[in-house]
Amino acid sequence: MEKFKINYVEQTKYLFFTGKGGVGKTSIACATAIGLADQGKRILLISTDPASNLQDVFGQELDGHGKEIKEVPGLTVVNLDSEEAAAEYRESVIAPFRGKLPESVINNMEEQLSGSCTVEIAAFNEFSDFITAEDKAKEYDHIIFDTAPTGHTLRMLQLPSAWSTFISESTHGASCLGQLSGLEQRKEVYKQAVSTLSDSKLTRLVLVSRPDVSPLKEAARSSHELRLLGINNQILVINALLEKDEPTDKVAHEMYERQQNALRDIPQTLKGIQTYYVPLRSYNMSDIANIREMLVGDKVGSDEEYSAPKDFSTLEQLVDDLSKTGKRVIFTMGKGGVGKTTIATEIAKQLAASGKKVHLTTTDPANHLDYSTMQDLGITMSKIDEAEVLENYKNEVRSKAKTAMTEEDLAYIEEDLRSPCTQEIAVFRAFADIVDKADEEIVVIDTAPTGHTLLLLDATQSYHREVERTHGDIPESVKKLLPRLRNKNETEVVIVTLAEATPVFEAERLQKDLMRAGINNKWWIINQSLSLTDTNHPFLKAKAKGERKWIDKVRKLSLNNLAIIPWGNK
Repeated sequence: MEKFKINYVEQTKYLFFTGKGGVGKTSIACATAIGLADQGKRILLISTDPASNLQDVFGQELDGHGKEIKEVPGLTVVNLDSEEAAAEYRESVIAPFRGKLPESVINNMEEQLSGSCTVEIAAFNEFSDFITAEDKAKEYDHIIFDTAPTGHTLRMLQLPSAWSTFISESTHGASCLGQLSGLEQRKEVYKQAVSTLSDSKLTRLVLVSRPDVSPLKEAARSSHELRLLGINNQILVINALLEKDEPTDKVAHEMYERQQNALRDIPQTLKGIQTYYVPLRSYNMSDIANIREMLVGDKVGSDEEYSAPKDFSTLEQLVDDLSKTGKRVIFTMGKGGVGKTTIATEIAKQLAASGKKVHLTTTDPANHLDYSTMQDLGITMSKIDEAEVLENYKNEVRSKAKTAMTEEDLAYIEEDLRSPCTQEIAVFRAFADIVDKADEEIVVIDTAPTGHTLLLLDATQSYHREVERTHGDIPESVKKLLPRLRNKNETEVVIVTLAEATPVFEAERLQKDLMRAGINNKWWIINQSLSLTDTNHPFLKAKAKGERKWIDKVRKLSLNNLAIIPWGNK
């Protein structure tokens, strides 16, 4: 595997960087843009990353129109605000119905359009102007996009039924992607944009991952979905790979072995893709000098000693608080890859060891749980097969839809069923049955639904109607569950994150989602913290020092209800 270099991507006009949150796609996109500009090319860099710190990196105010970067001649940066774009899009859809429909229905529509899919379609609406603009194509040698649209979004835009009367007649509850009919006048623009994306002579897709199991699986899924749409010009960049140069350090050695194991078991889908790597960089990508160094140098961050954080709780103290306050339903929430399953398991073990009757459930497909240990502790267990419950839910929706829709409209529903919200709802219904056990035992749940999904279900329940976007039914177990989840005396959501920019920003958005849904969150966990290890590896020491900023931010978000777990704890 070779190190990633600028000349591996410069052959096409358009470059799209995509990958799981926190893998470093924004940093690599910026480093590519700066590197090409340093070669004398005219570059336009466009980002819609909600957690973007581009204004800090480039040291100047940025906007959605484009600003030239003084220190990088030839580089222009556009920093699109995807949340603002989604809000404007949401209002453009809902405005015609204000005053014509009951306020309760308007509120329901607003929630329907508050999910991640709506943010993405709004972002793609902004993207499309840059992909299709002839003047931009002439002005710039390369146009680089940080964060590519998913296969789900692109398929939805290609569906004939997405532009049919089915959408405009479904104003009371459309897809989680929102009302595409509101953008019907842009149909041809989208068509041209999708065509450009699939043209290998014009576009290259850069899949960015880390050498860890979860982001590699996400990269494989994205690669497969985009290939099905004819987007085949792909390369894979493995970011933050630890090169085995100092095997004497125990922490570095363990990290190296863990990364190598993940790469040995890389998903089959990725094995045929040209793959490169970027070495682990100890310094934060917080300014132009560091970004410029990322793909060309071997700079090590400052070797000065770091101090471990103080005044935080341990996981044991967190569990003791859950026990003393009598919580009956405990969720671990957070983005994939932060360690929710491991932490949910440990919480269940500690509660059981204190004499509590505990039930643990997970959707982790790896399901690496030690059943013998659980049984010895008296913990009952269940596993939700996401694929199985999702397919059952889809079949239920299909059977209902077939009685009232044309074949073209069914194609729209079929694509809608591939959305992230559909999976959350299907899994949530399975959770609801398990949470009924909370009367008899403490239920610990790994991989919880978002606040947006909870609000979708609640809105539907309030109007005594089916889940409008998919025509599914709301079981009694779900109706009983929502009030229980809003009872802070019974339910606690433990937010799990890492001491890094993107995981913390995403966790902050999750917290706001939960507040909207009326769900209690007191405790936060920062998992896998290097600053609590005794590493002597110069790269890892510098990384540990860089964690302090994010630990302090989480301390504020959690009102100091923060537990930190050292790197390497399993």
